[in-house]
Amino acid sequence: MAFQRAAIEGGRDPRVYLSEKEEQDVYVPENYHVPDGTTPNLETYMHYAKIQRDREALSARNDAEGGRLGGLFSRIFNRSQESDSRSVASARSDPKNVAPSSEEGGSALVTSSEYRAASGALRTATWGSVFYLITTDILGPYSTPWAFQQVGYGPGVACFFVFGILAAYSGFLLWWMFLKLDSERYPVKSFGDLGHRIYGRWFKYLCNILQSLQLVINVGIIILGNGQGLSQMAKFKLCFCVCNVVWTLGGMILGQIRTLQKFGKVANLSIWLNIIVLIMTMAFVANSPPNYIASPSGENTGPVITQAINLQPFQDQLNGIMQIVFSYGGAMIFIEFMAEMRRPMDFWKAMALSQIFIFVVYMFFGLFVYTYQGQYVINPANQGISTYGLQTATNAISLTAGLIAAALYGNIGVKVIYNNVFVEMFGFPELTVSRAKYYFAISVVVYWIIAFIIGSAIPQFSLLSSLVAAVCIFQFTYTFPPFMILGYCMQLDATKGDGQFDVNNPHAHRVDTWRDSSRWKRAFFTNFKNTFFNVWNILLTLACLSCAILSAYSSVNSMVLAFQSTNPPPSFGCKSPLDNASG
Repeated sequence: MAFQRAAIEGGRDPRVYLSEKEEQDVYVPENYHVPDGTTPNLETYMHYAKIQRDREALSARNDAEGGRLGGLFSRIFNRSQESDSRSVASARSDPKNVAPSSEEGGSALVTSSEYRAASGALRTATWGSVFYLITTDILGPYSTPWAFQQVGYGPGVACFFVFGILAAYSGFLLWWMFLKLDSERYPVKSFGDLGHRIYGRWFKYLCNILQSLQLVINVGIIILGNGQGLSQMAKFKLCFCVCNVVWTLGGMILGQIRTLQKFGKVANLSIWLNIIVLIMTMAFVANSPPNYIASPSGENTGPVITQAINLQPFQDQLNGIMQIVFSYGGAMIFIEFMAEMRRPMDFWKAMALSQIFIFVVYMFFGLFVYTYQGQYVINPANQGISTYGLQTATNAISLTAGLIAAALYGNIGVKVIYNNVFVEMFGFPELTVSRAKYYFAISVVVYWIIAFIIGSAIPQFSLLSSLVAAVCIFQFTYTFPPFMILGYCMQLDATKGDGQFDVNNPHAHRVDTWRDSSRWKRAFFTNFKNTFFNVWNILLTLACLSCAILSAYSSVNSMVLAFQSTNPPPSFGCKSPLDNASG
C-alpha cells in the first residue's frame, strides 16, 4: 500500500459521524479475503476491476453530458466537485441503499452505494494534473548535457530514442495491468500492490524496498544539487554542509502537504520554472564561456571539444547512459498517480504527452548545452554558467523547482514506508484518520534527515544519481513491467482451460494448479501470438537486468575511485564540490 487517496474536496463526507474505529472498520475496509474466506486470485481481481471500469466509463459519459458548456481547460485540469457531491447525496437519498442498523445505536453507518460514491470522490486527480506531476522531475533535464559529454552525439541520441521507446512501452504495460486489476474492493495503491497481484507477497516486498530506496536517495540527490547551487550563490563563502541543511529544513516544511491533488497545483508551477531555467541556461551558455572553476580540472585546459563518439572507458560511458535512464525514471510512481485519478483510463494521455515532452525537450537541451560547453559540462547543467549574475538567476529559480520535486518524492516515500511498515507491522492508524497527521509530520522530518545524510555523505552528484538509476530506476522503468506482464499473460492464458468462474467460490473453477505441467503448457502455448509476446518479454527482462547489474557495478567502482583520488569530495565538509579552483 503506497499511500491513501486525497481527502474529499466538497460534498458531504459520509465518514463525518463515525468514530475512529468505525472509520477504519467500515469505510476503509481492505477486503483482502473473498466471501469463502480465502485470499483473492487473479480472476477475482479482474472480476471486480471490470465492474470498476464500467462504473468509471458511465461516470465519464454522465459528466460529459453535464459539462458540455465548460471550457476545455477546466475539463482537463479540474475535476467536477459537483459530480462528487451529487453522487454522495444521491447515494444517501436512495431508499434501496439503506444499510442495516447497528446493534448499539440503531443508526445506519455507511451504505454500499454511499461507499462507492465517497470512494470515487476520494480519487481527485485528472490526467492534466498527472502530466505536470510526471514532468516535475528536476533531475532529468539538467543531467542530459553531462550524459552527452560521456558518450558523444551518436550514442547519446540513439540511447535517448531507444530508452524513450522502451519507457513508453513499459508505461502502457503498467497502465493496462492497473486497469485490469484495480477496483474499489481491491484497490491497487502502489507498484508493490500491482506486483503482489501477479507474483505474490515476495515481489511486493522487493518493489517496496527498491521504491523506498529510490525515493529517499532522490531526495538526497536534490538536497546535494540544491546545496551546490546555494554554495555558488554564496560564492563558496557559506559552508557547503550548511547549504544542505537549509534545503533539508525547507523540505521538512513543504513535505507536510499530504495529498497529490494539492501537489498537482504546486507541480504546475514547478514545470514552468524548469522550462524557464532550461531556456535561460541555453541562452547563457551560448553567450558566455564555460564555468572552468566547477570543472574537474578547475581551470581552462583548452578550447571546447565535442565528439560524435566519446571513446573513453566503458565504465564512464555507462555512468553517462544512466543519466538518460534518469530522464525516463517516472514509472515507479505511475501506479500512485493512477490510484489518485478520478478516471485511470485517461492516464495514457498524461503518460504519452510526458514521454514526448521528455524526449523532445530534454534531448534538445542536452545537445544544445553540450555543443557549447563540451568537456566542461557540469551536472546539473545550469551550474556550468560562468557569469555570476546569470548563474545566480538560474540557481534561484531551479532551486525552488528542485525543492518542489524533492517534496513530491518525499511525500510518496514517506507514505510508502508509513503504510507498509508502520500501519501493517506496528498497527499505526491509516492516513485517512485525523490523528495520523501527527505521525506523518514526524515521519517527514525523519525522512528528510536520512536524505540529508545520504546527500552529504556522498557529495558526488553524477555518480550518486547513476547508482540509483541502475539499482532502482532501471528496474521500475524497464525490468519489472515486462516481467509483470509476462506473469499476467501466462496466468490469463492458463485460465482458458478452467471452468466457469464464480465470484462466491473463486477457486472452485480451476481444473489444475501450477504444480501440474498442464497449466504451464496452457500458459505458454494456448495462443501462438502470446507465445512470441512472452518470449519477447522474457528476453527484454533478462537484457534489462543484465544492463542494470553492469551499470550498478560501474557506478560503485567510480565512486570508490573518486574517493581514492588526490582531491576527493569531502563528506559532510564545508568545501563545495564545485569549488575546484587551485589554491
